[in-house]
Amino acid sequence: MYYQDLQIDWLKCFVAVIDAGSLSAAAPEVHRSQSAVSMQLKKLETALGCQLLLRGPRQNQLTPEGQKLLGYARRMLDLHSETQAAFHGKELTGRIRLGVPDDYAAKYLTPALKRFAPNFGSVEIELSCEQSTSLIPRVESGDLDLALVSREHPGQGSLLFYEPMVWVGSPQFEVWRRDPLPIAVYESTSLAKRSAINALALQGRRYKVVYNSSSLSGQITAVESGLAVAVLTQCSVPSHLQVLGSEHLLGPLEPMEVSLFRSHASQGSSAVDSLYDLLLRTLRARKVYS
Repeated sequence: MYYQDLQIDWLKCFVAVIDAGSLSAAAPEVHRSQSAVSMQLKKLETALGCQLLLRGPRQNQLTPEGQKLLGYARRMLDLHSETQAAFHGKELTGRIRLGVPDDYAAKYLTPALKRFAPNFGSVEIELSCEQSTSLIPRVESGDLDLALVSREHPGQGSLLFYEPMVWVGSPQFEVWRRDPLPIAVYESTSLAKRSAINALALQGRRYKVVYNSSSLSGQITAVESGLAVAVLTQCSVPSHLQVLGSEHLLGPLEPMEVSLFRSHASQGSSAVDSLYDLLLRTLRARKVYS
């Protein structure tokens, strides 16, 4: 049986529509008209023999087949870009000032940097590990070029995915039974702290802040020692701690909007462009597999 080859331009249009949210928003991203983008999608659907998108007036929704294709498409486009860079790209130099919270560093940033380093070994990366509430002002002021952050407002970077928030405790101590509930929290401006307090307020549950720390390791220490329960990003929960839920009388928490935030001052830097594009491709793809 003959199968039609998939064209790179078709895949570019398909991924652009998903990331941008609509055909009209995707058209400038791929330097085509809206009708041309629509035609490329129709060619892709014809080649695969299935419908990929349910088209609406404002938004396009993936069909199960479209969801299946998206992961493959991102990987194919990623490899295509890497191949072009290997043969035609100029060697990049310079410095990138990058920020990330502790809880996102190992899970999300490390795999991306492993892919970046072999191709751009002459680029120096200066890494700052701080809470998002500290990183965001540094990007806005131009003190950092890029940061992976939990955002509070849509203007704070490009949305990558939603990170679940969970209550955690030590299985050795049933701290969650205490009244008032002892909790460990980040600094006063932390979204995690606000999420925890709002959830407890909605339940009408009494609580007492017994431990403050701006670091992830400090939060984990408080939980391990039986001082308190804490709210952590799901990706940062150590395997020896227990995730708590409704059976422990602890209500649900709003997920974090994880975004990639870039400074205006870094525009025009080829080194920052390369890392920014890589992080967007790599971390947005996580939505397909999570």
